[in-house]
Amino acid sequence: MKAKKHTRGPGKKKGQIRIIGGKWRGRKLSVVTQHGVRPSSDRVRETLFNWLSPRLDRATSLDLYAGTGALGFEALSRGGQHTTFLDIDRKVIDTLQNHVEMLGAKNNATILERDALE
Repeated sequence: MKAKKHTRGPGKKKGQIRIIGGKWRGRKLSVVTQHGVRPSSDRVRETLFNWLSPRLDRATSLDLYAGTGALGFEALSRGGQHTTFLDIDRKVIDTLQNHVEMLGAKNNATILERDALE
């Protein structure tokens, strides 16, 4: 008997995540497809931000090991004032910069190419 192939749900595309709440809800962000970059799931982000929602208005956040930037962009989408994204990988940094431009978040985001442990 053949093993059943795992299929993605409807609307799920490899290499994209979506912002799940706030002013950018439903916007899709590309994901750098490489070893070590794995976006947090919608369910994890939804739970986290439902818990944090009373504290997000005009908040400043730090997205260490930013990868997709999902957590930082979700915070901004839900009313955060500013997010600083840190990552060591140049491809990730370039992708984050593209997302900031696409979302019109230049005044609300800082992107640093650094090792978060240094």
